[in-house]
Amino acid sequence: MSKNKQIDYGIDAPGVIRNLLLFGAAGLIAWTTVFLHLWSGDITVNVAGTGLGAGSICLAMSLWMLWDSKIGKMHSRERLLDRISWTGAEQVLDVGCGRGLMLVGAALRLRSGIATGIDVWQSEDLSGNRADAALENAAHAGLAQRVKVETADMRRMPFASESFDVIVSRAAIHNLYQPGERAQALKEIVRVLKPGGHALIDDIRHIGEYADAFARAGCADVRRSGSRIAATFLALLTFGSLCPGSLVVRKGP
Repeated sequence: MSKNKQIDYGIDAPGVIRNLLLFGAAGLIAWTTVFLHLWSGDITVNVAGTGLGAGSICLAMSLWMLWDSKIGKMHSRERLLDRISWTGAEQVLDVGCGRGLMLVGAALRLRSGIATGIDVWQSEDLSGNRADAALENAAHAGLAQRVKVETADMRRMPFASESFDVIVSRAAIHNLYQPGERAQALKEIVRVLKPGGHALIDDIRHIGEYADAFARAGCADVRRSGSRIAATFLALLTFGSLCPGSLVVRKGP
């Protein structure tokens, strides 16, 4: 078996996918029972139409999330990391590293640097989310000596100021539900980032909020990327639950 086949970065938001599948199945069952004339009346017909539409959307979203968890996020990882000009000697921090998707991806670009990941390992955010899983994936990729992980809260990082050349974070900061807590995490990212270093932040929502927070923290070079049209479409489709985007931030001297 190849190394890549042994690597498993888990399923993102497994509880959300489960709920979407359940809602989707319930909607399609409602439509099917009316279609088979098990029920009758105008109300049931309207309910069936709503069930078909909502059920189809829920099922489509759950299937897309499953595809993205297993295939799509590997491709998006490489596109994200390509936005950094790597020397191979960087000290890298992955904030909310999970099972090591960005952590391993960054380590693959290093020759003498070290990639460190931190997380609090919440299983509701990622299936099988634990420190050992990230280390196992790094070992399968042949990077055991270039990767390390720590259990740590992104709001209170156990690192000295100006410790890292590059900081990455994917789909993690939004799991802090209060704006003040997210702002504190972003302040910590700026604190531990070296002058001239880069932060690469990709998330499913709050990107505009993050950009403002970095600017307030003194990072004048904040570049947003990702399709605004696609983000707006997803926001409308999911009632604001998804509005993805990414930032590349350079900390000034």
